[in-house]
Amino acid sequence: MRHLDFSPLYRSTVGFDRLFSMLDTANSDTPSYPPYNIERTGENTYRITMAVAGFAEADLTVEAKEHVLTIKGEKQEEEAERDILYRGIASRAFERRFQIAEYVRVEGAHLEHGLLHIDLIRELPEAMKPRKIEIGASSPKQIETKSH
Repeated sequence: MRHLDFSPLYRSTVGFDRLFSMLDTANSDTPSYPPYNIERTGENTYRITMAVAGFAEADLTVEAKEHVLTIKGEKQEEEAERDILYRGIASRAFERRFQIAEYVRVEGAHLEHGLLHIDLIRELPEAMKPRKIEIGASSPKQIETKSH
């Protein structure tokens, strides 16, 4: 069994830490269909690209609910008049789930050349964003004591 080391990815991505942990501990029995990529496209933007050759937009469902992104693919019934001699393009139904971090939302999805692209954006609330604290110079203060 081949072991993949995801530790370099922890340093360069934000929001997918839990996903990489799950992938790191997954068994070899985990289905690998359909294949996908996760990429960082900007400081706070990500893209999941999934190979879904043979599926039309009507065959795919993308749903985000409670920090889980679910992508389902289910082919419509084909015409009975087709006589396929060899089927090398998989068209079986699939369901793939991704854990998405808090403050990450799905911005959109589009299908292009057999690839489903799902764009994600991380939007931190103003209170969670880092803020610069000014360091002020102060003069030493004299502590006054009262004599009795």
